[in-house]
Amino acid sequence: MKEGKIEKIIGVVILFVIILVVVLLKNSFVVGHYEKVYGAVGGGKEDFLQDKDFLSILNKKYKIDYVGDTWSNGKTVREPLVRQDGSDYDFVFFSDQRFYDYYKTPAQVGEAKRRTVLDGSLTLNTPIVIYSWDTVVDALIKEGIVTEKEGVYYITNMEKLIQYILDGKKWSDIGLSDIYGYMNIYSTDPVTSSPGATYYGLLLSIMSGGDVNEANIQEALPRLKQFYKKSGYMNNTPADLFELYLKTGVGSKPMIVDYEKSIIEFKNSNPEGYNEVKDKIRILYPTPTIWNSHCIATFDDLGNQFLKAFDDKEIQQIAWSRYGFRVGVTGGNYDVSKIGISGIPQTITSTTSGLKMDVYNELINYLANKEV
Repeated sequence: MKEGKIEKIIGVVILFVIILVVVLLKNSFVVGHYEKVYGAVGGGKEDFLQDKDFLSILNKKYKIDYVGDTWSNGKTVREPLVRQDGSDYDFVFFSDQRFYDYYKTPAQVGEAKRRTVLDGSLTLNTPIVIYSWDTVVDALIKEGIVTEKEGVYYITNMEKLIQYILDGKKWSDIGLSDIYGYMNIYSTDPVTSSPGATYYGLLLSIMSGGDVNEANIQEALPRLKQFYKKSGYMNNTPADLFELYLKTGVGSKPMIVDYEKSIIEFKNSNPEGYNEVKDKIRILYPTPTIWNSHCIATFDDLGNQFLKAFDDKEIQQIAWSRYGFRVGVTGGNYDVSKIGISGIPQTITSTTSGLKMDVYNELINYLANKEV
């Protein structure tokens, strides 16, 4: 073979190799290179944030790779919001709106310096509900406390139910002779548990006629403390309480307070267990109820990109259908009926606003004070 032809062949081969390397490097950059976005994250959404499809959408559509560290709500106020290596977070993902609102106010004496919040929103939402059982709800309907509308059960006279508990009525007094003891709604402890505090904030709002102010809170707090004392032993985590509700049944846990999302997570994680109890479980929506809102506050462009992802319809569908979080408007951009759980409304219309941090602190301190 002539020397010229050999040189041409070598040249073509080299050119082909160069093109191949460029293409591989380009594809490697496009497909495999993501900016890491670091977040300080409150509890209650760990499984969702580790969902493989959620993470894949963040990678492919938004070119970010989520890394989260667990932070309690209170810790975000008490301690500097930095990672273990001293670097900054791109966002904080609160599990309680009161801390989100509070973080945007100037730091008080004894609190850590706040970072400047660029953007944020109420991102994952689930309402407080009361889980009960068919026989209990039938009795409460006869008492004029619960109303069924289009397959959804609403506590339309929450004040009457509260008064029954304060009066020390027994379950047998409303025709439930098989259930021993006094009427009660089991909840987590509001003094040590954020979900419990949210529920007691709802009770305080109801006892104050829907408008908590400095005048009527002083009248409502002693009544709320009486309710608290009658509640007896309390669990510290909603997951434990919901598990006890399912395992011990109507005799032990006639009514408990929890989140709407719990029944959806249960159905997805344990379909056989759900099928065993689905015909007896009843989901009650207090009128009004209150949202538990998980809120994102961003500190930079990467945090903004993470926040933007929650407008994605695919992510919203994953959040709702697998983990029970309503995203966006109260009903979300999805068909609630497709999850296959009866008694869940498309929209939540009767709600009360969450209380400010100072009101919650006053409520919790009053309940914790053994001298009152």
